[in-house]
Amino acid sequence: MTGVGRYLGAHLAARLAADPRIYRVIGIDSAAPSGDLADVLGGVEVHQVDLRTPGVLRVMVDARVEAVAHLAVATAADQQGGRAAMKELNVIGTMQLLAACQQATRLTKLVVRSSTAAYGASFRDPAIFTEDTEPREVPRGGFAKDVLDIEGYVRGFRRRRPDVPATVLRFAPFIGSSVDTRLTRYFAQPVVPTVFGRDPRLQFLHVDDAFEVLHRSVVESHPGTFNVAGAGTLTLSQAVRRAGRVTMPVLEPGLNALAGLGRAGVSLDQLDLFVHGRVVDTSRLIKAFRFTPRTTAEAFEEFVRSRSAGEILPADTIRSVEQALLDGFRRTRAARAALEAGND
Repeated sequence: MTGVGRYLGAHLAARLAADPRIYRVIGIDSAAPSGDLADVLGGVEVHQVDLRTPGVLRVMVDARVEAVAHLAVATAADQQGGRAAMKELNVIGTMQLLAACQQATRLTKLVVRSSTAAYGASFRDPAIFTEDTEPREVPRGGFAKDVLDIEGYVRGFRRRRPDVPATVLRFAPFIGSSVDTRLTRYFAQPVVPTVFGRDPRLQFLHVDDAFEVLHRSVVESHPGTFNVAGAGTLTLSQAVRRAGRVTMPVLEPGLNALAGLGRAGVSLDQLDLFVHGRVVDTSRLIKAFRFTPRTTAEAFEEFVRSRSAGEILPADTIRSVEQALLDGFRRTRAARAALEAGND
């Protein structure tokens, strides 16, 4: 298991270690887990190993590893290493891990975390993506580009090791009471910036359902690529209102600039999602896994309930504040247009 120094990897490793069908769980990460994560990993054998080094192969060979679950995929650039470090971990780390997997003679299964960001987000997108849909445009965001590279390496691994079933899981954005991501922090802002004139359809996935799908991928046989998301959709405005927050429409160029500087509370990946939206079909997952994740609305509702009730504004207050912001925005545009007309 890679990525045990983070919430998803640590809790999945602990869950697998408690499964009587699994004899031994080995977790690796470039940084040693600390605090609550270290306590969670009590039944897991943890090695501090950088994925980009030959140490990964040594661990796999010495432990006679039979299955690999690759969860060490960074979804956002941290403040220390920035985008360069994120790409090193995601792309180079995956490449080196798969090279080690190719040489692991006892390997019988590979599970890789991916994302629905692989489809990109553009005005040319279909209403619903299936696993066979190709992205219509090259994504702008770094995470989406990394996901495409990661899946490309997995396809190469499948050609070189056809004897090893590989499962690729394209997860929708995680939501839930225990999730702390840039997305959940976005919905926790008192005033949420949105793109003026846009109200995209969104899908979410409860993190507990992600654990269930990952667990089944390891202990069962599910080769192939699967979309993993909650059924149904929420528009962005619906999600913001249910979170008890106020939207602040901003012209797309302005929000683009803020996102590029990291000051909008969203990344370029998320900004494209909040402009165009993204909906995926999960019928292949439900049929193969015989498991249906809770709906997008149910997952988001659980996230909202987990927040303090005192932080949620009444619906009437939200509407009045939003109307005041829109009126001010329109007055500003009208004044600017009048000024430009006078100058002409």
